[in-house]
Amino acid sequence: MNSQQNEMELTFPSLPENESFARVVVAAFAVQLSPTVSEIADIKTAVSEAVTNAIVHGYAGTVGTVTLRASVVGRATLSIEVQDEGRGIEDVARAMEPFYTTCPEQERSGMGFAVMQTFMDDLEVESRPGEGTLVRMRKRIRSGVVA
Repeated sequence: MNSQQNEMELTFPSLPENESFARVVVAAFAVQLSPTVSEIADIKTAVSEAVTNAIVHGYAGTVGTVTLRASVVGRATLSIEVQDEGRGIEDVARAMEPFYTTCPEQERSGMGFAVMQTFMDDLEVESRPGEGTLVRMRKRIRSGVVA
């Protein structure tokens, strides 16, 4: 790989069918780092959770825009951002607690952020009520590293 950082950005409507599209796009972008099948599965799962949160909670039944960004950082780290301009989160720390959900009637488990934390190496969430949410995740690709 050359010394220039590679990056991509994709914007799509907050429709449920676009969640799987976002997963595949990020997986295809990540291939340049030679991830293992397990690392790809982790990345796809975390992206799925972030995009689903934007669709279900950010826009809550309305249609808005979700922006997905990915970039290569250094030689072996994938950085991913999922951003919406929806309702936002009033209390990010509380929302990140396992089993916390604002949609119990929809049988939501409240595990989205916990799943992202489990499968990614770093997770940051920025949100402002009425302005939307930005989820930043990083995954170090350990291909070729013997444990």
